Amino acid sequence: MTATTVDVGTGPDGTLVIRPHGSLDDADAVDLQRTLVHAIRHTRPLRLVVDLVEVGDLDPINLGTLAAACVLGDEHKVAVFLDHPRQWIADRLASAGVPAHRVRHVTPAAGM
Repeated sequence: MTATTVDVGTGPDGTLVIRPHGSLDDADAVDLQRTLVHAIRHTRPLRLVVDLVEVGDLDPINLGTLAAACVLGDEHKVAVFLDHPRQWIADRLASAGVPAHRVRHVTPAAGM
């Protein structure tokens, strides 16, 4: 596994916040998927925020996992939001079919 860790916490309004750190690659895919599926299917908060502020890289497997989490959330009536992605990650999420309203607080690319 890479140097990625995932923190899980609850905000004062009951929002569940999942905050991965580092680079998300194929070695992290199963852990991220389990965390998201458990949160959506079993914890079932009204809102789930995946805070990507400390994610430096995101491979295609984890990109697909985040896109699928949005769909799974809709099926289980959990509003899933992807917060603070870097611009290039936000662009890849959009290409993967993640609706624009799910991606919030995008960090602009350097030099902008």
